[in-house]
Amino acid sequence: MDQDKMDQSRRLLILDDERTVAQTVAHIAERHGFVVRLSETPRDFFYDVARFAPTHIIIDLLMPGMDGVEVLRSLAAVSCRANIIMMSGMGAKVLESAQRAGIERGLRISGILPKPFKPAELRALLDADAAGAPVHSEVAEADREVSLGDLETALRTDQFVLHYQPKIDLASGRAAGVEALVRWQHPTLGLLLPQRFLPLVEQSGSMDLLTYRVIETGLAWFAEAGHGNTQTMAINISGGSLTDVIFADVLSEQCTLLKIDPARIILELTETTATRRSADTLDILTRVRLKGFQLSIDDYGTGYSSMVQLAQLPFSEIKIDKSFVNAMHNSGEAHKLVASTIGLGKALHLVTVAEGVETEQQLRALAELQCEQAQGFHIARPMDGMAAREWLRERT
Repeated sequence: MDQDKMDQSRRLLILDDERTVAQTVAHIAERHGFVVRLSETPRDFFYDVARFAPTHIIIDLLMPGMDGVEVLRSLAAVSCRANIIMMSGMGAKVLESAQRAGIERGLRISGILPKPFKPAELRALLDADAAGAPVHSEVAEADREVSLGDLETALRTDQFVLHYQPKIDLASGRAAGVEALVRWQHPTLGLLLPQRFLPLVEQSGSMDLLTYRVIETGLAWFAEAGHGNTQTMAINISGGSLTDVIFADVLSEQCTLLKIDPARIILELTETTATRRSADTLDILTRVRLKGFQLSIDDYGTGYSSMVQLAQLPFSEIKIDKSFVNAMHNSGEAHKLVASTIGLGKALHLVTVAEGVETEQQLRALAELQCEQAQGFHIARPMDGMAAREWLRERT
């Protein structure tokens, strides 16, 4: 293809000391519409990163003088936003480990390309969406930090609101329910997401108060909006709630008052919170289940005591962490972990839910693995109560 006719917005930089391999990659990429530049040394490569401003980068992990992991670390240090493909003749586990390291440093990793490779594999990675790319927030947020004074005012004036993210049944495609997610409707900063304020809530000692506000608001909405007797609502609970001996009683009384079947309410407990359990925690969770509520272990696979928690705590549902779902098609290990978790859930008679589903490809793969439910941006983003009520009505 004539370089003058190429799309100048697709620029590929290749770092590989094997000239023949690099030229083969360059030829395939050029025929696929890329402007290509080759670098044989890390010094030339980083000069080209700054001067050429590539949109895509291919790195050979085995380089003399500076290996691919060092290159990734240096790219992260300069906040590189190019889509990165890692290439090597090493085994799949090494490549996948390097991929995870790049993603954890905030780099956009499109995938891994083992040597030797097929042209179709390279073209697919050049067109792929990069894992680890920054996720667009539901709303733009200002940079100013919120203060303890802001938080006290927010709790006093009911500035915290709930948005609801739908879940679907993978076998039928129908709505299975929602997860209630807390937001802060700040009067000047707009709608703030949990990562912006939850650390401050923890620091202030107000997490229990916020948890009860979320439960009260969510149950009131669900009593009005819940469609049918099969849809559920999930609510995240804090570790502090697991030390409150009246927690199960308060929850049960609220459901009785609003005529909600407890079996339709799922309490989500993060795996890291579950590891901090005590005798009191086990008592409270057991009482919650005895009163008919469902109990879900969230972010499954991100901690170190997963099997212990499943064996010793009375869970009824297991949620597969989005990091594994997102990596399914770029990592054979991630795909195996998702498949084994679904199999484990079925063996233990747990409902299996995949979170963070962002593509149709992921949705199809989860259905093929017989995962029962899924949620994520590909299905529906979190939405306010009115929009969620309409979404449920249409999908019921």
